[in-house]
Parts: sequence; C-alpha cells; structure tokens
Amino acid sequence: RITVLLADDNTFVREEFRKLLELEDDLEVVGEAINGLQTVDLVKHLRPALVLMDITMPVLNGLQATRQILEAVPATKVLILSAYNDEVYVEEAANSGAMGFLIKQTAADIVCSAIREIHEGNTFFSPSIPKHLRKRNGKKKMN
Repeated sequence: RITVLLADDNTFVREEFRKLLELEDDLEVVGEAINGLQTVDLVKHLRPALVLMDITMPVLNGLQATRQILEAVPATKVLILSAYNDEVYVEEAANSGAMGFLIKQTAADIVCSAIREIHEGNTFFSPSIPKHLRKRNGKKKMN
C-alpha cells in the first residue's frame, strides 16, 4: 500500500481527499496536517511514501515544507496541489523538489493515478499545465 499524508488547511478539502483515497485498495491515508510545520513534523514521525500538499498553507507554505521534508526524509515524495496553474507556482514546485503538480479541480481518477506514478518515481502534472512546463520540469512520465 502507498501511504499518504494529506496536508491542507481546509478541512473540507482534506476530508474529500481522504474519502477519495480510502476507496482505493492500494492507497492508505496515514495522517492529516493543517499547516506546513505540522506536515514536516508528521512526515518525520509517520514516514509516508507521499505527501499530497497544498501549496498555500499557514505557518509554513507547501513549497517551504517540501524543501524541509525532502531534507529530513528524502524517500518521501511530494505532490503539490493548487487552485491555480500559474506558471510561477509550477516552476517553484518543481524547484522545491516536488514530483508533481495538480490543480485541485482535477478529476478523482487523475489524483489517484498521479499518486501511483509519483510513487513509482515518475513526475506528474495536471493535464491543464502548459506543455512547455511539463517538458522542462518533467523527468519521466508527464500527463
């Protein structure tokens, strides 16, 4: 099973992602965080395979948290979530070490596919991300 930590300051968003992931036999939500600092602490304690991380969170944003996570627990992979597919956000996410970038409005099956692809070591970007960004930032698989 792929262990996932959900990190989003919006309770509704976390609950919906939890419900979605719990429907999948190979995905397991092991924890939830409401800010970047709590996310880093939980990753150190729980050692999830992947963090599904909101880019804009209080205390420590998703990009700062990603850098700290990858420094402390390099085996954990990060998939960034954002309400916007702004080019700067996509580039900053890739530069922080995140393996993927999803728009929050992405279809449920794509979220699960992204988690699986990133767990396998591939990158994954929402289909709405401009192709030139996916080509420049993607390593292996790009959707």
